Amino acid sequence: MPELIICDTSCLILFDKINRLELLRNCYSCIYVTPEIAEEFGKALPNWIKVKEAGNKALQHTLAQILDKGESSAISLTFDLPHALVALDDLKARKVAKSLNLKITGSLGILVKAKEQGHIEKLLPLLNQVQQTDFRISENIVRKILETVGE
Repeated sequence: MPELIICDTSCLILFDKINRLELLRNCYSCIYVTPEIAEEFGKALPNWIKVKEAGNKALQHTLAQILDKGESSAISLTFDLPHALVALDDLKARKVAKSLNLKITGSLGILVKAKEQGHIEKLLPLLNQVQQTDFRISENIVRKILETVGE
């Protein structure tokens, strides 16, 4: 079964900022975003990222009462692609996705996967780049991630 991932805007923005958008393609066979996420990203997407509208607009509208439009559309699209993983970095969005029994990851989880699959040699330099952006990550999380990947 192909590995499908639905990426929220924050994930795309972070990987773009560290010039590693291709890690998504290296780690997953199908990458999806919604039109709302493509709009929030604000740049041309690579042709290997598929844009797909979420089918359940009622669910998306309900989720939009508590989450932003990208997160609510990503979670809604997950119900159209039941084997998909959804990449969310926002804590509230992650909690909502977990409460709906969805499989989730985040930008840091994708970096760990890229390291474990051999797409990057060392994770520490990338984590240092991440810390130079506005992405918030504690030193404790950095330590735990580095322990996980044996660095």
